[in-house]
Amino acid sequence: MKKYIIGILFLASVIISSCAKQLEITPPSNITDEQIKVLLASGDTVKIKLILESMANTMPLLFNTSGINGAGTADGRYRSCQGMDAMRNLEGNDMVFGNKNLAIFGSDEYYLRDFISPAVDKNGYYWTSAWSIITSVNKMLLYLDDATVGSNAKLKEFKARGLVVRASQYCYLMENYQDAFLQGGKDKLGIMLYDSYSPTQPYKARATSTETFAFIKNDLQTAITLFTGASKGYTTTLLTDIDLGVANFLLARVALLTGDWTTAISACDGILSKYPTLMGEIVYGGTKNVSTTNVPEIRPETNGFLFNDKNPEVILGWPVGQALTAHNGWLNPFGEGNGGLGEGFACIDNRLYEKINNNDYRKACFLATEFGDYAYPTSGTVKKIPAYTNLKFAATHGIGSNDKKTVGNVTCYYMRTSEVLLMKAEAQAQSNDATGAKTTLNILLAARTKAGLPALTCDNYTSMAGLSPLQMVQLQSRIELWGEGGREFFNNKRWGIAVDRTSSTNHVDKGTYSVAKMTLQIPEQEMLYNPLCQQN
Repeated sequence: MKKYIIGILFLASVIISSCAKQLEITPPSNITDEQIKVLLASGDTVKIKLILESMANTMPLLFNTSGINGAGTADGRYRSCQGMDAMRNLEGNDMVFGNKNLAIFGSDEYYLRDFISPAVDKNGYYWTSAWSIITSVNKMLLYLDDATVGSNAKLKEFKARGLVVRASQYCYLMENYQDAFLQGGKDKLGIMLYDSYSPTQPYKARATSTETFAFIKNDLQTAITLFTGASKGYTTTLLTDIDLGVANFLLARVALLTGDWTTAISACDGILSKYPTLMGEIVYGGTKNVSTTNVPEIRPETNGFLFNDKNPEVILGWPVGQALTAHNGWLNPFGEGNGGLGEGFACIDNRLYEKINNNDYRKACFLATEFGDYAYPTSGTVKKIPAYTNLKFAATHGIGSNDKKTVGNVTCYYMRTSEVLLMKAEAQAQSNDATGAKTTLNILLAARTKAGLPALTCDNYTSMAGLSPLQMVQLQSRIELWGEGGREFFNNKRWGIAVDRTSSTNHVDKGTYSVAKMTLQIPEQEMLYNPLCQQN
């Protein structure tokens, strides 16, 4: 049965009306799926762009998602992908939430209260956001079957974009809604697999975890083949597109999750051959002009974590204006959001801080002592910023502004080269290639050594003495990726590392939390409406 699709984004009535003559549709109000496929398969570049480019161009934006369905406008935790990951940051060992008992957004997560039950409001947004994106992708892929795509380079690129995004969201669902594959999840249920779009398609049961990860890998490997066939390689000037760098980054991540060490190393090597340069000391964090006696002026233009133009590591990111700023609002101590004025200061656990070598300039990304009397610009309210607060994401101004009230005006990123090095080193360590893992880690450590000092290595990094290569990778991942994308939570889950804050001196909450409780239950709405869905 033919499905009429007027109203779908890329064929909205205004487009159909304005392009009817070029598309040769009579009448333009009754264009069908079959007609669209014929037009796409024609190879006519103008027609392809008119029909599909609008939707294809939204694919990269799905990595930078805000306005999540059902999250409302009052709760900053779950309105964006960055907000959700910021909450994951709080559910671990390495981030301390302020220096006193707080009752602001994020406190439930930090105090390790229930965030996994089917009906709890801290659960369902992870589910609905991923499925919303998967549905958007499947709407586009409906028209990009192999026969329609054929040898057309532009259609190959469009299809590859969709496959990469879909894979990313299925992976995100697996990381949240099932035990880690290598920690018992392999033999459990995965996610229901919808590989096409139809408003009337029946509900599906959950596939196995093995089937789900095979589906994810197939999407990514197919996308890589399509990108290669379309001569869409590793871009060097644009950050906001989906290319081989993004596809291989996700493939490496999925390979680590499933124990496919060879694929992880190969994917990382592909990226590192194109994006080998790391940030230097001068742009690593907001560590310039910080003083407890003078009014600080920390410009985001000197911080590679807030200004992509100064960060050669960025594989996927967005410029000012397009960038989401929720992450900065939660982690910038000089900002006027919960991470600053709201006193939800994002601090490092003293135990991790003490493991950072004194010759490692990353240690300067955290306050050694309290910073006193900072006046926030809008209200003039003065706050004391506690010791161990991060300067990694700190700025007192917005990009290109002398007005402190623009403090949240920054760029954002989601993937960078240092994490690729860490993924490669982990895969080498897991493959029992101790020499290779240490050689890869030494590249990162040399780049993080203070200027003028002998290069740090796995052998002279004091806190790494006696550690196995995998433990070295785990420690350096905690240091390098602190505060980024909820990485500690997801890594803890797949490494089987529980939360245990009991011996910390600066954690406000000294709680513990088992790995078994890191897996979310399938949300209530799915259990109510999908009779085939089984609960974890």
